[in-house]
Amino acid sequence: MSKEKLKKDALLYHAEPQPGKIKIVPTKPYATQRDLGLAYSPGVAEPCLEIARDVNEVYKYTAKGNLVAVISNGTAVLGLGDIGPEASKPVMEGKSLLFKIFADIDSIDIELDTKDVDKFIETVKIMAPTFGGINLEDIKAPEAFEIETRLKEELDIPVMHDDQHGTAIISAAALLNALELINKKIEEVRIVVSGAGAAAVSCTKLYKAFGAKAENIVMLDSKGVIRTDRENLSAEKLEFASDRKIDTLEEAMVDADVFIGLSIADVVNPEMLLTMAKDPIVFAMANPDPEIAYDLAVQTRKDIIMATGRSDHPNQVNNVLGFPYIFRGALDVRATKINEEMKMAAVTALAELAKESVPEQVNIAYGETRLAFGRDYIIPKPFDPRLIYSIPPAVAKAAMDSGVARIAIEDWDNYKEELLLRSGNDNKVVRMLHSRAKTNPKKIVFAEADQFDVLKAAQIVYEEGIAQPILLGNKETILELKKELDFNADVVIIDSKDASSKEKREQYAIKYWNKRKRSGATLYSSQSKMRERNYYGAMMVLEGDADGMISGYTRAYPTVVKPIFEVIGKAPNVKKAATVNILATERGPMFLADTAINIDPTSEELADIAQMTANVATTFGFDSVIAMLSYSNFGSSAHANSAKVRKAVSILHENNPELVVDGDIQTDFALNTELLEKTFPFSKLAGKKVNTLVFPNLESANITYKLMKELNKSESIGPIMMGLSESVHILQLGASVNEIVNMTAVAVVDAQEREKSQKV
Repeated sequence: MSKEKLKKDALLYHAEPQPGKIKIVPTKPYATQRDLGLAYSPGVAEPCLEIARDVNEVYKYTAKGNLVAVISNGTAVLGLGDIGPEASKPVMEGKSLLFKIFADIDSIDIELDTKDVDKFIETVKIMAPTFGGINLEDIKAPEAFEIETRLKEELDIPVMHDDQHGTAIISAAALLNALELINKKIEEVRIVVSGAGAAAVSCTKLYKAFGAKAENIVMLDSKGVIRTDRENLSAEKLEFASDRKIDTLEEAMVDADVFIGLSIADVVNPEMLLTMAKDPIVFAMANPDPEIAYDLAVQTRKDIIMATGRSDHPNQVNNVLGFPYIFRGALDVRATKINEEMKMAAVTALAELAKESVPEQVNIAYGETRLAFGRDYIIPKPFDPRLIYSIPPAVAKAAMDSGVARIAIEDWDNYKEELLLRSGNDNKVVRMLHSRAKTNPKKIVFAEADQFDVLKAAQIVYEEGIAQPILLGNKETILELKKELDFNADVVIIDSKDASSKEKREQYAIKYWNKRKRSGATLYSSQSKMRERNYYGAMMVLEGDADGMISGYTRAYPTVVKPIFEVIGKAPNVKKAATVNILATERGPMFLADTAINIDPTSEELADIAQMTANVATTFGFDSVIAMLSYSNFGSSAHANSAKVRKAVSILHENNPELVVDGDIQTDFALNTELLEKTFPFSKLAGKKVNTLVFPNLESANITYKLMKELNKSESIGPIMMGLSESVHILQLGASVNEIVNMTAVAVVDAQEREKSQKV
């Protein structure tokens, strides 16, 4: 993507459909006069009086306990420098967003218009009663050190400057694991630190806490090696001043075991790497471009363990692995501070998590056969669902053990369950889907590429590396729209009616005729159909000229399904194709079937739909817990409609005993775990979290998923086609650009799975 295109998209993203990235949402009813009377006057006086009697009651009656302020003065924003408080606001809003989606912490960004340390500290202290924690962000050194130190001393809530400690915690976990892999001790290794800002100082202090020796550390700033004989050193730099008579990074790298880069791009060259000790550990964490390019580093030293801050290489040191979960644990025990014990607990928990067996969901997200602890996996991945219930308990326990917790967690199993419920708020499935598609992009035909939104989606998937689009439609229109969209990439454009497509049209027509001539097709009708984009595009997939196809943006579903079924057909052993929609909900992704094809499926067909839906869930890394829905509960109605569902359940229990499935059951009982367990404790669903709903007919499925999608503004992926012999997926009429992008990613992943199965 060009810089100009990135600029345009980024500005549009922040401006539309409403400015900014966060908003306030009520958590209590407010529809009636009674609701408003309780929310404000006169009812609000009662919690006020309770808090006045005991200030700790503020955690019981307000949002303080789950509210973090992200505070900056804009003096050191990303790589942009001192750009001011207003200009820093998009970054702070973004940090607030990350708090919410990764740890379900509500967060408000606050930008202070002052560079005066005393004013900054006083302002934060004045507003501190509002919040359960303070996250300091993008404040330049050395002021950042004083601000954090004094606020930690003077406030009774957790305060952390993530620029300092986030990278320190994540990189320390990675360093411990890297050293373990090469059988070196942290007390003995020689460490070179390029950079002397807030992050570098905090990283090095934390390494020392884990055993690194001061005499084995060399730190460099923009002037070279920080030595004891240099004048005017700050207290932070003086702590890491070296007695060695060296001046340059090149000299410092000789025989070094570890390089920590928190400086600028390309300061390390291959010659420097070659002078390092055996099995060098290189963490080049400058962003967006590291101190030495990953590919160059691993080509130079085959024995290297390499980490960067980038997501497109192994071992990404990503702060999102730390700060949301550290604050989560601190808030949950009402810690008065985030101390060294809590940070070290987070380091240890992260390091240990990387050594455990990786869930299939994570392997799927990153397109890996099997991630396992080793040189290319020394730190967990950001998509790892275990982070939410691994890091916060470790931090909370350390807070309790070190005496800074004001409440204690007694039931750790219950706490873990609470954390798992919080993780449902984040729409991880979409990010996982895109990430997996990017590991092996496939050629996808966009059958309506002469439509603005479809072409926009094709542009996004091309620029994001999700797929290799093939644009099918009126060539002149496509070229005009490409100019309008500034889509300059040289991608394949095909007009099925154009003279340039005549040879392929004839080839496809003959193939189609041979396939369908005993189903009423003539050669002439076959030739005519190949001028139609859905027939032509489907033949491209069938003949291997494309890996998948997306269509349906401008036409009713049945109109598009017909040519797909005629050309592609069902996969072997599939009796009927079906569809499933994935909805991102607060309880996590929900799989809903059949939402688009089978009007009134039989019991046998319902059983097949349930099995195919479970297979789709597995592809996305989820184990299905399936509710077969009806208006009745376990035989409460003898009507044929509910009996049909019960029979489908019996078929599944007999033929697919490995599936967790039950019914007939009403939707509220299926989704309310407590209600289900209390009323129907015998059910196979009792005590489990249902994530898959199979509806008795198309009417109920289609109405329900669209209702949920619109009322809850849930992101929908689908309808995903199940049971076809190739990767072809049909959009809902008028699908949004995001929905088209998501469905393209589905088509890519579907094609990847088919490719894998053919190799087995």
